[in-house]
Amino acid sequence: MAAKKKTKKASTYKVGDYIVYPIHGVGEVVEVTKKTILGKKRDCYTVEIHGTKMKVSIPIENADTVGIRPIIDKKDVKKVLNLLKKDEVDTEEDWKLRYQNNLNKIKSGSIYEVADVCRNLFKRAYGKELSIMERKLYENAYNLVKMEISLSKEVPTEEAGNIVSDVLASSLGDLIVVPDEEADNLEI
Repeated sequence: MAAKKKTKKASTYKVGDYIVYPIHGVGEVVEVTKKTILGKKRDCYTVEIHGTKMKVSIPIENADTVGIRPIIDKKDVKKVLNLLKKDEVDTEEDWKLRYQNNLNKIKSGSIYEVADVCRNLFKRAYGKELSIMERKLYENAYNLVKMEISLSKEVPTEEAGNIVSDVLASSLGDLIVVPDEEADNLEI
């Protein structure tokens, strides 16, 4: 799937443009139309969210307020991948506070904040089991990063997922421990 024109202002999105709708993910503007909301006619974007096929209507005047933004440029993908490689990990031990902090980062709509959540929860899961809520948050962050990289680099979603997974796995470095039963089968 080829990425469409990326624009700077929400008021200039056109049918076929890809956007990021915080927490919901990457979507495509499929319609720009007038809708009656609370008795008032408003210009709205209809956005189809990739992965879920959910359609949402967003009044154009509220697009910036809810955090709608264009997908990142191809040149920014490297910054995201480098962020995924970093050694930093959220040290908050209280899972409720950690969860709320991570949820707020995802709601921000910033790909860099979302990548930060993805990396931190991936590394935490390697050492400890995540709660069900944190696991879902990790999956959401992972999918958001994967989808945006897919559209930005103009590669299939599966390939973008492989790139993200490979970068995350390589970030573990010396942390990777091979179980004894697997170590016996390795040729050194």
